[in-house]
Amino acid sequence: MHAIFCAPSRYTQGPDAMQSLGAELATLRLAGPVLVVTSRSPRARLEPTWHASLTAAGYAMHVHEVVGECTHAEIARIVAAATAAGCGVIVGAGGGKVIDAARAAAVQLQRPFVSCPTIASTDAPCSAISVVYSEAGVVVEILVHPVNPVLVLVDSRVIAEAPVRLLVAGMGDALSTMFEARACMAANKPNTRGGAGTRSALALAELCYRTLQADGVAALQAARAHEVTPALEHIIEANTLLSGLGFESAGLAAAHAVHNGLTVAPGTHDFLHGEKVAFGVLVQLQLEGADPALVHEVITFCRAVGLPTTLAGIGCADLSEALLQQVAARAVIAGESIHNEPFPVTADLVVAAIRAADAAGRAHESHHGRGEGLDRPSQ
Repeated sequence: MHAIFCAPSRYTQGPDAMQSLGAELATLRLAGPVLVVTSRSPRARLEPTWHASLTAAGYAMHVHEVVGECTHAEIARIVAAATAAGCGVIVGAGGGKVIDAARAAAVQLQRPFVSCPTIASTDAPCSAISVVYSEAGVVVEILVHPVNPVLVLVDSRVIAEAPVRLLVAGMGDALSTMFEARACMAANKPNTRGGAGTRSALALAELCYRTLQADGVAALQAARAHEVTPALEHIIEANTLLSGLGFESAGLAAAHAVHNGLTVAPGTHDFLHGEKVAFGVLVQLQLEGADPALVHEVITFCRAVGLPTTLAGIGCADLSEALLQQVAARAVIAGESIHNEPFPVTADLVVAAIRAADAAGRAHESHHGRGEGLDRPSQ
């Protein structure tokens, strides 16, 4: 198995970076017209900026607005819109589901893809992966595409103005990167591109974790004040670039598989990807028999920034035994990333690890109080 490291061709981050969209496309010599795939909120905030920037660089612009999940039907609608407009490049501007749908459409059309995340809630923007959901919000397929974005453009001022909960969810997604990378490397399992992980990818995953620990709380404070600070820039980079490169080129393991399992529980549907992944990290640590001091460190971080540490924290306070079994069964289906752990994993082991993670979170909460509160859905 050859080692494989993948990355976007270009990554640009900073305040007001969105104003340089047209110039960035021109630098890469991308041909228009441009289809911007977005959703209602970023369109209302940024369409004048896109239009001005693209027009100044000589690009015609068309906009396609996504409503709801990244589904096969939505991907087909984007393909149709891009084909009708004769677009030469597709830009995904929004959250992870918008970016995933736009990416999948660009691959189908063999067009360059540009990723412009308007929130830092997942590590999806840099990758070549699209997670496809059903209309009900259940993961149905994970598409691994042959190419990464030609450009990832991140406007830190736009991120600073987004709801704080989204940044925190991004920290939850990024939190998994090191632990899943280490599991894959220990088991000599392939990364998401079918190759061996590299030491570079593992180093980036470890830097991602250290950055969260060093700057997570300060970045949260900056985001609450809608201020772009060095700490916020560091966390945006961790959530987007470090986590994106780390997970794709080192691999996924139990935490994301547990997330996928949790999507079958209706109570979790009001919670964000990174919030469920954060709880998945705690489950993975229990599954691996991690040092209690490390478990304590991770729970302490989660509670400091407002990530959930219990089943109640992801809408599953009254999770029935039957539904718990369904969650575990989905987490261990053939081909799921949980089988990248360096030992065999069964549904029974996952059930036990979920219970243990929930117990550890509740014990920490009982001893230290409820801790940081964010505006999450009612539990």
